Amino acid sequence: MVTTEYPPMPGGVGRYTENLTKSLRKMGLEVYVLCNEKGNGNYYGLSTYNKHNSEVISKAANDSNADLVHIQYEPGLYGLVLDSFPFLHYRTTTTIDTFYDTSKVPIVTTFHSAYTFKQWMNLASIANSTSKIRKYASFIAKSWKRLVNYWSVHNLNKAKWAKSRTNIVFSKYLASLIDGANNLSGNGGSSSNSNGSSQADSEFSIIYHGAEPISVRSKREARSMFSFPEDKRIALALGFRTSTKGWDILGKINLPDDWLIVINPSKNHYNPNEKVDLRFRNESVVNLQKDFLDEEELSCLFYAADATILPYRVSSASGVMFDGLAHGLPFVASDLPFFKEFSSKGLGITVKRKPEAFAEGLKTLAKGYDAYTMNVNNFRENLKWDVIAAQHALLYQRALRTEVK
Repeated sequence: MVTTEYPPMPGGVGRYTENLTKSLRKMGLEVYVLCNEKGNGNYYGLSTYNKHNSEVISKAANDSNADLVHIQYEPGLYGLVLDSFPFLHYRTTTTIDTFYDTSKVPIVTTFHSAYTFKQWMNLASIANSTSKIRKYASFIAKSWKRLVNYWSVHNLNKAKWAKSRTNIVFSKYLASLIDGANNLSGNGGSSSNSNGSSQADSEFSIIYHGAEPISVRSKREARSMFSFPEDKRIALALGFRTSTKGWDILGKINLPDDWLIVINPSKNHYNPNEKVDLRFRNESVVNLQKDFLDEEELSCLFYAADATILPYRVSSASGVMFDGLAHGLPFVASDLPFFKEFSSKGLGITVKRKPEAFAEGLKTLAKGYDAYTMNVNNFRENLKWDVIAAQHALLYQRALRTEVK
């Protein structure tokens, strides 16, 4: 199992990988983890900044006598380089490209993100600087790099998709975004390459992001732990303190009288210089300021809420949404394609990313709350980690039987 971040190092990919690893080991699979020096893995040396990550993975696979290498792939965690002139130098790379090109061990890849052109450009946040000239010069430079690298990064994803024995995505939307996969009727299928031929090595499976409560708590008990009022509905917002999470509109929402928004932003480890203003004049927004929570605290916080609120500017997946569903919480989210896929299952509501639209969304959710929670309670059985681990085990068996062309 390959991941740059791994607990106790904070991060959504690391947390997901740890829960998956624990569940696979409970099934009897022999799983070794290669990660950053800060994580509690079995092998180390992997780093966002290590140019030799491919060699590190190869050595760990050889030392562990691995049958499979499962890479948790988030490009930015593997040193994604955006060249200012990629059409001249072809230097848009990650530090693990060579491993995909040369590995003799079958690779399984879980894709944690991919973006449309519009969302990719929205990731270029305005830099923090006392000088307006420097601030906007930095913004223009970032935007230029993103503009000229979009297709190169898209092709990096497609190359890893094609070179993996099989691929895992959390949604149909993500599969279609990476490779234009058109056989999306079930929990797996084959995608097509540019000339339309089917590739056995481009198979994929839709396996949801696992999520499960740590322990069962009543809403009253959970709220008492955080001193939340019992006479309000609570919409919960969590995540790294980045502009992509859409924190900016939360204080502008004219909340229905019976709603309260609780937020808990955590430190942005990947871009610590990005400043997000979390000073809200609206007294209906409560900032816990507890940073990255452990599993017990996080589960308790979800139990204290009635819904998750996800006003994201950019998203191709959301662990917060899955965690909320696992605790029985429907969502109100921006009308991004990922969230639309799950709102179509009756698990929540998507709205325009405007304060007034979110206010109406919360009202609509409250009116049909029983129906939404019934759908969520039925759906969350699919997210249990033993279910997710069993799906992975079957996929591994299939991958080992499949010969790469």
